[in-house]
Amino acid sequence: MGGRRRRRDRPDHYTRKARKQNFPARSVFKLEEIDRRVRLLSRGDGVLDLGAAPGSWTLYAAEKVGPFGRVVAVDRSRIEVALPAHVTVLEEDVLELEPEELIDRAGGAPFDAVISDMAPNTTGHRFVDQSRSYELFGRALEIALLATRPGGTFVAKIFHGEEFETARARVREAYGKTKVIKPAGTRSESYEIYIVGLGRR
Repeated sequence: MGGRRRRRDRPDHYTRKARKQNFPARSVFKLEEIDRRVRLLSRGDGVLDLGAAPGSWTLYAAEKVGPFGRVVAVDRSRIEVALPAHVTVLEEDVLELEPEELIDRAGGAPFDAVISDMAPNTTGHRFVDQSRSYELFGRALEIALLATRPGGTFVAKIFHGEEFETARARVREAYGKTKVIKPAGTRSESYEIYIVGLGRR
């Protein structure tokens, strides 16, 4: 069908900027802002990137940690973008693979940071989507608690809903400092938000 495209289907400032900088998606600027605000990633770090496709977060992390760091990107979908040599890609579903096995396939712990932009395929039913998002958030946190070193960092997306406070409390139990960030690059109609854990206990 013809007609005008919906507003969210049109390339916005962040989408155009991502294309100009050769990132496959605008989500890179969400991670960039989080990193700038909390100093999430450093040179030489080991980073486990969950829900990595199409690869923007992976590319950003790889650039930040440099060639002496390591990034392991995990997604059930194929990552088509070219990645540097210090990036390893695992085509796996984090809900189907036990966390210990995933970490083993990723080269073993410890990592300095676990980052997750995982989101469910949305159904249009807000409560269902929130519940599925909480499940993915919980799995990311479970992996992070096994994979990161003491003092390590964690950031993961979650759809804001009834289980949000439970999710934040779980992070507070495991990390010295917790922050909640909704980056400027998040679409105005979106109810996604990021919970950050700093200083793994």
